Amino acid sequence: MPTLSLINFNIVCATLGGFISIFGLVSYLFKERFYLSEALISLLAGVIFSPHAANFIRPQEYALGSEQNLEDITMYFTRLVLGVQLVLAGVQLPKRYLQIEWKSLSLLLGPGMAAMWMCSSLIIWALVPDFQFVPSLIVGACITPTDPVLSNSIVKGKFADKNVPRPLQRIIVAESGANDGLGYPFLFFAMYLLKYVGMNGEGYSGGAGKAMALWFYETWVYTILLSVVYGITVGWASRELLHWAEEKRYVDRESFLVFAIALAVRSTLLFVVGTCGMIGTDDLLACFIAGNVFTQDDWFRLETMDDSLQPTIDMLLNLAVFMWFGAVCPWPSFLNNGVIPIYRLIFLGILILLVRRMPIIFAMHKYICQIEHFYQAAFVGFFGPIGVGAVFYLSVAREFLLQITVNGKVREDAQKVAEAVDVIVWFLVICSIVVHGLSIPLAKAGYHLPRTISQALTTTTTMESDHIPIGNNWRTHSTATRSIGLVNNRNRKRVAAREPTSESPTFEIHSETGQAEEPARPVNLIIREDGVEYASEATPTEGP
Repeated sequence: MPTLSLINFNIVCATLGGFISIFGLVSYLFKERFYLSEALISLLAGVIFSPHAANFIRPQEYALGSEQNLEDITMYFTRLVLGVQLVLAGVQLPKRYLQIEWKSLSLLLGPGMAAMWMCSSLIIWALVPDFQFVPSLIVGACITPTDPVLSNSIVKGKFADKNVPRPLQRIIVAESGANDGLGYPFLFFAMYLLKYVGMNGEGYSGGAGKAMALWFYETWVYTILLSVVYGITVGWASRELLHWAEEKRYVDRESFLVFAIALAVRSTLLFVVGTCGMIGTDDLLACFIAGNVFTQDDWFRLETMDDSLQPTIDMLLNLAVFMWFGAVCPWPSFLNNGVIPIYRLIFLGILILLVRRMPIIFAMHKYICQIEHFYQAAFVGFFGPIGVGAVFYLSVAREFLLQITVNGKVREDAQKVAEAVDVIVWFLVICSIVVHGLSIPLAKAGYHLPRTISQALTTTTTMESDHIPIGNNWRTHSTATRSIGLVNNRNRKRVAAREPTSESPTFEIHSETGQAEEPARPVNLIIREDGVEYASEATPTEGP
């Protein structure tokens, strides 16, 4: 007798597949007409399907009820998504882009990231009660990198094509790709200090000297430099292998187009992420470098420019990861936690979005050639989203902090920081997804709505009003017979009356005598877009 098999695997496949299918049917409407980001839509879907609502997605059951298992799943999932995104970010940059634009990138990745880290840490230090500065540096480091997944909403699609210049799109892609891997030095600088200096280094000897030594040779030399060398090697080898296979005609066109995904998922993602994970180096930075070196000669990027397979895989992963975020986010902890009250948490989110990135971009924008004027600086300063990368560094930080133990128990200061980083980073990620996801549609609505209302009111007023006041007189026109000339301008629409003819007479009605008189000169009727109309006597303007 057939029975229902309501196991988690079947429910997840049905839920995820159904959502992606429905979203695919209306994706153009949401993304290209309403300018809503797929991250925001997926996050809301994750909340709806989570245990807090429909209970179709049950993260705790997948993790067998273990909080540590759940954090591990989240960390590995974010690593997978970031690996794909960073390889694709490296592949889509033009020939020798990192070498050509090294000055602009150096400013964004050097002083830019340092200022973002310090501004975020100072705000957290000021607003979180009983929080010291070193723990604030840990939380600030998690939210310092800009997210390559959320950045896609402003560098891809109809809005970006119309409003964001191509050089600006590329510098945003390059920055968001590189700084995700460069978040390690900021994070481990603070965590080593906490471990060897916090609580007078209880359980760990060596002090600040050992902390700085570990930070230098373990983080910079082993984690960062080794990942750069490794990424260059894998990217170069993959490119040469593809050239060799193409010359020998060992690869057909279908396989050639799929090689981007093979590079991202199989060759680079699975190989680089797996091997970097085994040796403990920076897999995110290695993925970005490998993707960029792979397309160093620009041949592969130009050959696959019209390929739709990469964006498809990209969208599927983005939808899945943000649905997962909506399901696993610790929503109740925002209201009830022993770290920070909700009103301070909200104020913290507002300040981070405004102050974390904007000041340093304004200070440096004159030295970054891709940012041409003040408005572009405001755009780049505001759109520095916090997303998948922050959740990844959150998982890395908690894994490290919970290993700082004394007598088999997590040390008190490390436990407090682990709780704080979980609440604060998750809240800031949600704030960024919502605010940056709604910024473009709200800005477009705020720009178009007054203009639409103004034009509607102007049209109504023009059609209904045949009497136009001029001083103390009233000039009445025969709307049935007059001829109008239209001149379009960027800021106004000008409508001018032609010379009166015998076929279309125009009369003046004096306000006091009431007698009809011949007009001395034709009238220019000017209608502005803000709904204000007025008329003046002037030299006639010929119509079209």
